Amino acid sequence: MASEDLPNGFTGFSQRRPGFVSAGDAMRRSRATRDAGPVDRDARGFRNTESQAARSGWQVPNTVKPEQKPGPEKSLWGKSNDFFPADMHKYMRVPNADESGAQFDYAELDQIPPVDQRWSWVEVDLSAIHHNTLAIKQLLEPGVKLMAVVKADAYGHGAVRCAKSSLSAGADYLGVATVEEAVELRNAGIGAPILVLAEPPAATIPLLLAYRIMPSVYTAEFAVQYAEAADSIGLRAPFHLKVNTGMNRIGVRFDEVIEFMRRISFHRALDLVGTFTHFATADAADTMEFNIQASHFVDTIAEMRAFGIDPGIVHAANSAAIIRYPEVHFDMVRLGISLYGYYPCPETYGIVDLIPAMSVHARITQVKTVPVGEGVSYGLLHRSGGFSKVCTIPIGYADGYRRGLSDRIDVIMDGMKHPQVGAICMDQSMFEVDLRTRRSAGKLEPQIGDEVLVVGEAGNAVVTIDEMADLLGTVPHEVCIGFGSSRMPRIYIATR
Repeated sequence: MASEDLPNGFTGFSQRRPGFVSAGDAMRRSRATRDAGPVDRDARGFRNTESQAARSGWQVPNTVKPEQKPGPEKSLWGKSNDFFPADMHKYMRVPNADESGAQFDYAELDQIPPVDQRWSWVEVDLSAIHHNTLAIKQLLEPGVKLMAVVKADAYGHGAVRCAKSSLSAGADYLGVATVEEAVELRNAGIGAPILVLAEPPAATIPLLLAYRIMPSVYTAEFAVQYAEAADSIGLRAPFHLKVNTGMNRIGVRFDEVIEFMRRISFHRALDLVGTFTHFATADAADTMEFNIQASHFVDTIAEMRAFGIDPGIVHAANSAAIIRYPEVHFDMVRLGISLYGYYPCPETYGIVDLIPAMSVHARITQVKTVPVGEGVSYGLLHRSGGFSKVCTIPIGYADGYRRGLSDRIDVIMDGMKHPQVGAICMDQSMFEVDLRTRRSAGKLEPQIGDEVLVVGEAGNAVVTIDEMADLLGTVPHEVCIGFGSSRMPRIYIATR
């Protein structure tokens, strides 16, 4: 091989005449000159400008007139993305004398929206949270309080924003699972009463007292430590007593409550603010076990009062019990999954109007024609039937799009359902668009950048969290948390 021949098949010209400029270099230089326009430079070769941005070291972006900037349909970056290469000047600064190469403005780079960095995201409609709170409150008698349960980052919807929306609609209390979750709410400026729905470790006691967070209590050791810490600084130690009426997860067993209260009530700092239990089968068609638990709880509250113990705020009803069993509303109810728009069981359909708050979106990153018979994704389990295009979207099981849904669920594009095909990957998944003309609609031509609904409603097409939960044999709580607590950015909207 001659010394001028390059491995890639091109021929090098090592003996170029002085002043030689390649066609490619000439075109690039011409394009740069056209984009930049005339530039006034100082003695060091840097741009002169009167703008404050340049005086502080940051280069002024070139002005691109709207008519010069290609529309979304012409963009090389996808028809729904309006980024234009000339915008790069916005992200660069004038270098110092001892610097070479491109110098980037990282503060400006941080302003690039997450939804533009990866085309998948979750939308949360705060109007739905507000609506669902009001809808449930209409089922309650006057004076019955409502606790909005915002644990697990509001089931993946965002605890702070959802808490504020529910409180604005009339919620009285907030329920969380951990002290850390409660501290997040306090740091966001939320002053409503907050109950940690399980007894936290003793190491969190300073946080409970500092941030005015109430714990659940069901061990004497924690109760005494909590009381001692509060008393040592002249504070009260408010708590809610958790009663185990049959679920056998946590709590003081219903027939041991009186003895438990005798063991801890000696401490002057303890303040019993509420007493509660949790139903294991409020969402079950068979009501026998529910009735047994409810009976145990009613008897326990009556026994406490008979022994002169004020139970405080009595509460037991979760979402299913709120809707199905008004007799257990007591002094307060705990609104969990229905706050986010989901019916806890078929028996609750039609009783109250709920609106799902979460939708999941993505944009197409590649469109390809797969020949008849060729496979798609891991295992090649799905085979192309032809007359279709396979589209890739950047959402996978690491984003909550569970692998168990592979080849079993649809997505929505242009108001129509299209089948998800092939195994759902960690970061990506595919769906198939039939290119044959339909009777009810024109031929579809999917493009890179087209928006796709993974969960949501468009036109007459709907894909729901409930549908996914049924296919997976789980509950909507788990599916919501999977999407909402993933790496996808969360966008808040208000549609009403």
